[in-house]
Amino acid sequence: MHGVKKQNLPQKVCAACGKPFIWRKKWEKVWTEVKYCSERCRRNKNH
Repeated sequence: MHGVKKQNLPQKVCAACGKPFIWRKKWEKVWTEVKYCSERCRRNKNH
C-alpha cells in the first residue's frame, strides 16, 4: 500500500458498530481477517 493516497485505501465496515474504517499499516498481513475497527469493538462483538 506504499504510495497510495489515503482516499484510495481499501475500506471495510465494522461487524460490531457498522462504521466504515480504512486499511492500516498494522493490518497489512492480516487485512483479509480484519472485521472490527478497533479492539473495543472486537471485545464487544457479543453484546
